[in-house]
Amino acid sequence: MQGPEEDAGLAGKVALISGGGAAGDGIGNGRAAAILLARAGTKVLVADRELALAQRTVEMIVAEGGTAIAASGDVTNEGDCKALVDTCVERFGRLDFLDNNVGIGSRGSVVAEKAEQYRRVMQVNVESMFLLSKYVIPAMIKTAGGGAIVNISSISALRPRGLTTYSTSKAAVIGLTRAMAVDHGRDNIRVNCICPGPMYTPMVYARGMSEAARSQRAKASVLKREGTGWDVGHAVRFLLSDHARYITGQVLVVDGGVTLQAPERESQEH
Repeated sequence: MQGPEEDAGLAGKVALISGGGAAGDGIGNGRAAAILLARAGTKVLVADRELALAQRTVEMIVAEGGTAIAASGDVTNEGDCKALVDTCVERFGRLDFLDNNVGIGSRGSVVAEKAEQYRRVMQVNVESMFLLSKYVIPAMIKTAGGGAIVNISSISALRPRGLTTYSTSKAAVIGLTRAMAVDHGRDNIRVNCICPGPMYTPMVYARGMSEAARSQRAKASVLKREGTGWDVGHAVRFLLSDHARYITGQVLVVDGGVTLQAPERESQEH
């Protein structure tokens, strides 16, 4: 049993995690955040386009004694975003936290990129956060008197390296975060952003990654190791907790120091 200082204001609260599923039993950023929040006593709605993936996250949470439900939804669809928020409030009675965790990658310059792909990346990586936040924020104000939001960006927003459309979308996430923080501070809502580095997650290794490539990614860090979904999940939990009660509009880089070193063009997006 955790005391009030240990749960840091997370116990009894309700979180909506978009992109909270992952392949198999792999630990992606969203799944890690959902599990860690549930361990602190937060009730979690795990949303994913594929219901089975979200359901597996719920099973993992329930197995540890936590409370969670799964829901399917395409967060690039405004109706689905509203439905996810409605489901969360109807089931749990309130909504305190949002982890905007959905994203896709892309490679190439503005010359090489297809306009259709550019629009799709911006839709998934930026518009999804805009749409979900549009319905989450009023629900937070009405049911909880405020709350906290974390948007997931990338170090590619800070150090472009041949992934122009992806970098642009993730830079937009930072701008959206800072603007939302200004707009909704008066509503007692904090909004922050995480920029992960080279995390070894199901989204990355599902595409296939050699041990040599993993080693290169690890060497890019000043700590000489790669990150995992747990590293991002812990950062999400911190920013949603009362430990971060006076932090808003900020960008937390979780990259093992990768951005402290000279950039190298790589084939895998972060």
